[in-house]
Amino acid sequence: MLNFQYFMPTRVIFGPETLNQLGDSPHLPRGKKAMIVVGESGIMIKLGYLARVQSLLSKQDVQSIVFDKIMPNPESDMIDEAAAICRENDIDFIIGLGGGSTIDSAKAIALMATNTGKYWDYMQSGTGGGEEPQSNALPIVAIPTTAGTGTEADPWTVITKSGSAEKIGWGNDSTFPTLSIVDPALMISVPPRQTAYTGMDAFFHAVEAYLATCRQPASDMLALEAVHLIAHTLPEAVANGENLEARTVMAWASSAAGLCESYSSCISQHSLEHALSAFHPDLPHGAGLVLISKAYFGFLASRGEERLGDLALAMGDTLQENLEEDIPGVAFLDALDKLIEEIGLGDEKLSDYGVTREEIPMLAENALTTMGALFDITPVTMSQEDVIAIFEAAYQ
Repeated sequence: MLNFQYFMPTRVIFGPETLNQLGDSPHLPRGKKAMIVVGESGIMIKLGYLARVQSLLSKQDVQSIVFDKIMPNPESDMIDEAAAICRENDIDFIIGLGGGSTIDSAKAIALMATNTGKYWDYMQSGTGGGEEPQSNALPIVAIPTTAGTGTEADPWTVITKSGSAEKIGWGNDSTFPTLSIVDPALMISVPPRQTAYTGMDAFFHAVEAYLATCRQPASDMLALEAVHLIAHTLPEAVANGENLEARTVMAWASSAAGLCESYSSCISQHSLEHALSAFHPDLPHGAGLVLISKAYFGFLASRGEERLGDLALAMGDTLQENLEEDIPGVAFLDALDKLIEEIGLGDEKLSDYGVTREEIPMLAENALTTMGALFDITPVTMSQEDVIAIFEAAYQ
């Protein structure tokens, strides 16, 4: 029997140079004052993107203030600080301009601008307070400048509790962006390695959504589409970042994978990676996913996960008649290994980021306690000993 829910309230404006529509779009949230959230690196200022957004907003008589303290793997204290500024300045809506960390932060800020207490009071796992927000978030506009997280097409926000190693995803219906402008021309400047990291984040969103037990027909279609496009386009986007066609394909694949997160879900690969980057914030999320991927999906293959064969076919490196029926995951693992090599990530190791073998039991416990719900929709059962074994197999 087929039962599912389908909900996607975000208006997506997609295509090269669509940022210009910010200046006259009738779909901009109502209000005269916006907070623009950007990263602490200053790259949005250096590239001129921030000034461009401010200029376009002024055409709609919208004033703006800027919050520029967001770091990779953003922390809860910054969310609470920005939300207080929103309340003090009567902000009407929030704009996230940048990568996934920035847009995730914009969503969290939008929620806390209308609710009392601290952001962590509303986390439903780990040491979170388990409270339910009493008010909807302020309207959110997402303007991604990387192709990876898909956060422009889902409600999720991933934040680390300040002073801890708890990195948890959360969201509700009100944290879907009201408007997302996906302009691949903004992604031309992303360096090759970051292009590879973010592209593989999108890849694993799609892969995990296809395997999740909460999947549905819409997520299956989009997941296979995203996997196919990324496998065939990411190497070119890494090698030739100024190829606008490749950037456009990757931008769509990222958004499609984000939709997969809305219609289906990530599974426990993301739980394992969140533990890694919570303890090692300098580890890019996409890099962490890559570094555990062969061990993680090797475990799924050893348990006979047949859908890995579908993913291998989508990647295009094998034919149906070549799939081994008894070990359907082998073809996927081979294709995955090839893709990782093609985008220049084959030489990276967990130890490069300071991960030690001694902390593996702690990482496994963290994955299960902070993001344990994703294990419930993983297609095979995993014990803590299994998670330890996956980390051990991935460790170099």
